[in-house]
Amino acid sequence: MADDRHERISQRAYAIWEREGRKDGDHERHWLQATGEIDAEDAAPAARPARKPAKPRKAATGPVKADAARANGAGAATPAKAAAKPAAGKVARAPRKAKA
Repeated sequence: MADDRHERISQRAYAIWEREGRKDGDHERHWLQATGEIDAEDAAPAARPARKPAKPRKAATGPVKADAARANGAGAATPAKAAAKPAAGKVARAPRKAKA
């Protein structure tokens, strides 16, 4: 176990040394940084297993109802639908009372 830990620290320190441009003289700092990272990984709880990738959805084989309605000329909203869904940024108001 100790040999495995030592090897992991060595590989991590080497990776840090390469990432920082292979400068000479920072080996102790790289080793301490690698030791801290490895110890943190070992102390962290085991990660959950990776999720399975989602299954791809089947593509629609025919026209969607809304597309079919537009193709038949029924794409315009009816007044009831327009009143039920106010435009963005506008406040819905109660209908005005008819003047007597």
